Amino acid sequence: MLAIVIVTYFSERVIGDCLRSLPRAGAGGARVIVVDNGSADATLARAREAMPDVEVVATGRNAGFAAGVNAGVAAAPGCDVLVLNPDVRLAPGAIAALRAALDVPGTGVAVPRLTGEDGTTHLSLRRRPTVLRALGEALLGGHRAGRHAPLGELVVAPESYARPGTAAWATGAAWLVSRRCLDATGPLDERYFLYSEETEYLLRAGDLGFAVRYTPDAVAVHLGGEQETSSGLWALSAANRVRLHRERHGRARALAMRLAVTLNEALRAAARGRAGGARHRAALRALWPPRRWPAGPPGTPEPPGYVCFSAQDWWYHNRAHSDFQLMRSIAAHRRVLVVNSIGMRMPTPGRSTQVARRILRKLGSVARFLREPQPGFHVMSPLPLPFYGSPLLRRAGAALVRAQVRAVCLALGLRRPVFVVTIPTAWDVVRPLARRSLVFNRSDRHSAFPESDRATIEALERGLLRGADRVVYVSRALMEEERPLIGGRAHFLDHGVDLEHFTRTSDLPADLAAIPGPRVGFFGALDDFVVDFDLLEQLAAALPDVSLVLIGDATAPMDRLTKYPNVHWLGFRPYERIPAYGSGFDVAIMPWLDNPWIRHSNPIKLKEYLALGLPVVSTDFAELAAYTGRVIRAPSPARFVEAVRVTLETGGPRPAEELRASVLDASWSSRAAELMALAEGEG
Repeated sequence: MLAIVIVTYFSERVIGDCLRSLPRAGAGGARVIVVDNGSADATLARAREAMPDVEVVATGRNAGFAAGVNAGVAAAPGCDVLVLNPDVRLAPGAIAALRAALDVPGTGVAVPRLTGEDGTTHLSLRRRPTVLRALGEALLGGHRAGRHAPLGELVVAPESYARPGTAAWATGAAWLVSRRCLDATGPLDERYFLYSEETEYLLRAGDLGFAVRYTPDAVAVHLGGEQETSSGLWALSAANRVRLHRERHGRARALAMRLAVTLNEALRAAARGRAGGARHRAALRALWPPRRWPAGPPGTPEPPGYVCFSAQDWWYHNRAHSDFQLMRSIAAHRRVLVVNSIGMRMPTPGRSTQVARRILRKLGSVARFLREPQPGFHVMSPLPLPFYGSPLLRRAGAALVRAQVRAVCLALGLRRPVFVVTIPTAWDVVRPLARRSLVFNRSDRHSAFPESDRATIEALERGLLRGADRVVYVSRALMEEERPLIGGRAHFLDHGVDLEHFTRTSDLPADLAAIPGPRVGFFGALDDFVVDFDLLEQLAAALPDVSLVLIGDATAPMDRLTKYPNVHWLGFRPYERIPAYGSGFDVAIMPWLDNPWIRHSNPIKLKEYLALGLPVVSTDFAELAAYTGRVIRAPSPARFVEAVRVTLETGGPRPAEELRASVLDASWSSRAAELMALAEGEG
């Protein structure tokens, strides 16, 4: 199956001819998807005139080329994807020639011969970018340097364009990518916004063993030329060359690349004078001082960074938590600092479970202090003083954490960031800090946490509810309760799901595969204040021929469950392996207690279960009303056990593929975009 993805932005003059060229090129039977990045002209009208059955995906904003391609690929599961610029016209037979090239063993991407309207071949093939090649182009010019492979990235030899072959990468006006390559390589990196994103992707595919194959039998006319006339686009292209080198080779080699590109632009700015050198001077301004990532289209002001006070700890809690998922998605567009949980109480014997273990793991986290687990996504673990019952110690603790956060923000260049606060005890910390805006992520009613000082936490929650610019909820019930206080600042922001990660697999972990079926399973934290251990014990006793599989850390003794031979507690498993474990479940369960914490919750694992196509049996809570027909609700222990028994016998309420399809619009990237619009004043 083939899908053709065309990303448009104010493309009304060119999209019609692009679409009209497809039938002659061999697009019969292919899905044609136009991804529009917020065009305010007649782009979509011209597209529908040229091809009435064209599929349209509207991003709603100028999200950049990579984001557009990713949206198109996401809309075409299971398909090979031909990516086209809207100013491309495919020649007759071009698609058939590209598909033939893709069939050559080892090929992941097929690219055509690009020409101008006059038939002149464009030099579209490239070698790997290196500092030496950048210097060669600066001193000799791109064409002269390209005659010597070590000195030039541009492939200029006419014979290279006359016969089939491979290249390190090719300009991204038209490229056909196999589904196997798409699945292995993952999405395009949206941080580049425009230029170098196809370079990065094709080099990444090559690293994985997928060749970029050029075929001159496929011809595409490419109008192009905007980069040559736009100083902003030229500057973005120059800066992204350096960013690409930094991401692939580290900061030291990136500095060498920056100097080489600077030399190139400086020499041409001087040689071409005031008018002819304008775009090169713009490139120099983009290169120095360096910006980590482009803010968006050229001319866009520098966007704010984000500082998130999480209720979790990156180093030992479940990384599927919404704080981490949202911030990792935002890090594709903004600089992000996640502050690990500063706690709501000091663990004490008699009131807390596993006191020594909790203290030791927090000290281990603090010892890491500041790390960068992925580009642009920083995690810090400040040293806290979690004595919130004492006004004096509470002020001292807030001042201590604030000083640490201020120092890290200064080091990372985060001035007046957006603060996203999930844990209420951070209110004392952020209240005096300069900021773009403050968002209270009201993911839970933390004052209902059994071990907390309820009066103190309630007061902090009220402070955040009054002081936040926006309050986002995952529970409609909690939002309606607090709407009289919040008014128009309240916003429902549902959880997302990592659809690519939570995909069913037949490759089960060995320890799970050894457990006899049928398997009823749960993955996540086995916390005694949310999980109904009595219900789990009742389930194990009532269904002795069914394996009850529990995956996750536990805060309560598990021997009451593991004494049953059909209970298999596997303990903590890395987030990366959770979908493989879930794939081995026949029924997934959510055995929650009935308490204020759960009544105002919206567990992320529900969408993860559905993304895996699993039938789900759950105790009742308010947010389940949005899942009618997809989740089996059991309001009592006896009905819970019976629901599991019946589901094992008859299957779930819908086929697996329908359950997965029901959450396809719930990606974390879309949730992050919604949060950014709210935080930055666009929502």
